[in-house]
Amino acid sequence: MRKLFLLPAFLFFAFASFSQKPKNDLVRWVNPMIGTHKMGHTYPGATAPFGMVQLSPDTDTIPYEMNGAYNKDVYKYCAGYQYDDPTIVGFSHTHFSGTGHSDLGDFLLMPTTGKLQLNPGTEARPESGYRSKFSHNNERAEPAYYSVKLDDHNIQAELTATNRVGMHQYTFPKSDEAHIILDLMHGIYNYEDKNTWTFLRIENDTLITGYRQTNGWARTRTVYFAMSFSKPFVQYGNKDYSKGQVYKGFWRKFDQSKNFPEMAGKQLRAYFDFKTTEGEKIKVKFALSPVSTQGALANMRAEIPHWDFERVKDESQALWNQELGKVRASLPTKDDYINFYTALYHTFLGPTTYMDVTGQYRGLDQNNHQAQGFTNYTTFSLWDTYRALHPWFNVVQPKRNADMIESMLAHYDQSVHNMLPVWSHHANENWCMIGYHSVSVIADAIMKGTYTGDANRALDACVATARQGYYDGLNFYMQLGYVPEDKNGSSVSKTLEYAYDDWCIAQIAQKLNRQDIYREFSQRAQNWKNVYDKSIGYMRPKLSNGTFKKEFDVLSTHNQGFIEGNAWNYSLYVPQDPAAMIQAMGGNKRFVPHLDSLFTMHLPDEFFAHTEDITREGIIGNYVHGNEPAHHVAYLYNWTDQPWKTQERVRMILKKQYQPTPDGLGGNDDCGQMSAWYLFSSLGFYPVAPGAGEYSLGSPAVKDATIQLENGKTFEIEAKNQSEKNVYVQKVELNGKTLTQPVLHHTDLAKGGKLTFYMSSKPKK
Repeated sequence: MRKLFLLPAFLFFAFASFSQKPKNDLVRWVNPMIGTHKMGHTYPGATAPFGMVQLSPDTDTIPYEMNGAYNKDVYKYCAGYQYDDPTIVGFSHTHFSGTGHSDLGDFLLMPTTGKLQLNPGTEARPESGYRSKFSHNNERAEPAYYSVKLDDHNIQAELTATNRVGMHQYTFPKSDEAHIILDLMHGIYNYEDKNTWTFLRIENDTLITGYRQTNGWARTRTVYFAMSFSKPFVQYGNKDYSKGQVYKGFWRKFDQSKNFPEMAGKQLRAYFDFKTTEGEKIKVKFALSPVSTQGALANMRAEIPHWDFERVKDESQALWNQELGKVRASLPTKDDYINFYTALYHTFLGPTTYMDVTGQYRGLDQNNHQAQGFTNYTTFSLWDTYRALHPWFNVVQPKRNADMIESMLAHYDQSVHNMLPVWSHHANENWCMIGYHSVSVIADAIMKGTYTGDANRALDACVATARQGYYDGLNFYMQLGYVPEDKNGSSVSKTLEYAYDDWCIAQIAQKLNRQDIYREFSQRAQNWKNVYDKSIGYMRPKLSNGTFKKEFDVLSTHNQGFIEGNAWNYSLYVPQDPAAMIQAMGGNKRFVPHLDSLFTMHLPDEFFAHTEDITREGIIGNYVHGNEPAHHVAYLYNWTDQPWKTQERVRMILKKQYQPTPDGLGGNDDCGQMSAWYLFSSLGFYPVAPGAGEYSLGSPAVKDATIQLENGKTFEIEAKNQSEKNVYVQKVELNGKTLTQPVLHHTDLAKGGKLTFYMSSKPKK
């Protein structure tokens, strides 16, 4: 009952606020609550485009570990916030958007009144700690702005942010016992030993500096901060919850718990006390740095040198309008506008800036470096984002994408493994997922001409990465032409993804006339054939003796040679050569019915019970849209004699998997990949094989759209006779000339022009 009541109330509140803004304000269409319920794993808080600070509410403190084992419930809190929760613990400054694993949640602030409580309490008994009940009726989320009423403390909390600084505004009641708590123990995917050290320094009665070191997904991570209050505190203190610290040195001569200007320990919670009048606003500026507290102070002074909260909000929302304005779309319904511009918003949340205003950043080697001529970025969820997010950037953010590649190459230079990033954040490689998909991002940018750096240097880094034998079965792959399942798990997925990445390397080598590299990696790109079992028509794990694994279930996701997918979905993963894959599977006559059945069959729950990334909401038949390996699959009909089925499947997926509600995403948004799929598909084209320099055409859901290219030109899409029923394309014209194949070349898009779809309710066979 609670959910059914609150959801319409929230949507009414959101629409009311939209109507009060100018019609050309695209921020009004963004609903950051989308994806905050169930599997989306997005956060609703305040951040700037690609911002280093993600200032957002956290709704629980569930630990990563319980009784010595992984606590499955923690998975809900990858972004710190779950829409169903009735309490808020506080507001922390770093979050991932849409990931399936997590970290961060640094520096949680919580304003309270009454008796000081330094423990967070529990959801069942929020009054036992500093957390507070709240209602979605009193909650508001926009780009660069979040507000909520903390019912238990009668405090209105408002948040906004620039790139490197979060700004809080707390409206207090009259109180002689007003507190702002800084919890340095709090974190996402937290456990008792995650903090390796924390430190605070009271510079004066309004300024605090310090740092936090953690060992989590990133095993060596240090974040520095500077925190400034708009009003002096009357007293302060802390409690150290550390256990078993044998040696404390001669600091024991001091009472460090109250009004002592230094605090250090593994498990600290600090507090700052105020006296407030009714309706008094206390503001906090909280700046981050990867380098030093001095860097954090410089970031604060550069980005928010004043105390005008509304000015920060307005300026950051102006930046969002500037970024959202890169695509001006006309859509059929209000829900479509919300879905479209929220997806665009989600794609511009990351990768995130990772350097001070001076250009300094912490490198993978744990030394400080100076970015020369580029913005250094972090948060590279490459197994997800190489598919559509980075290709999307090559359309609407090519300069940023080029800087992201420079950041990857800096990572390579600093890597003792001589490897490009796999999944990296905050000066750490966390090795999550498989493949070496930096090479896909690099290849796509080089082939599309959006990377103008040293392409030969980039190719050398790609080749070195692909030859690093001790990485994840690569020695076996290079020796045998496949990863053997008895030597290295998820072997089929790895073989298929390595083969695609190798094809990407070959494309760069051919363009640069590096023929030896081209031949080597063109041959490696054929390795997908080594795990295809033609006797059953599926990819299948092969053992080191050259035989296929006997016990095999094409529907199961568990111990079958695949990661986050089954043989049904992964057998369709040869994006570099769909025509050869279709031929191997029996040609049009056999392949089309096979692909049809993917979308229409029923996948019983037992077959994905062991994969927390996959739930029923993200599945259509046996097609798993809520995870990435099959994101290109609906477009494979374009390589058959029935391309109209791509058109109907794409429009079906758009409608079923994306809704303007908190539970509107059928799976993790995965740092914008799910949203990038939506945007490409809504515009009518999709990069099936990044690195190919072309897009496969589908069925646009927009009525028309204009993409503002960085070269000053515009590319327009128009869908004539567009409607919910008219999902089929009768013909497509590029600048008035009819296309004979369902393909759009990036070179044509980059020149500017117009792509016109003629729509109908009947397929053109």
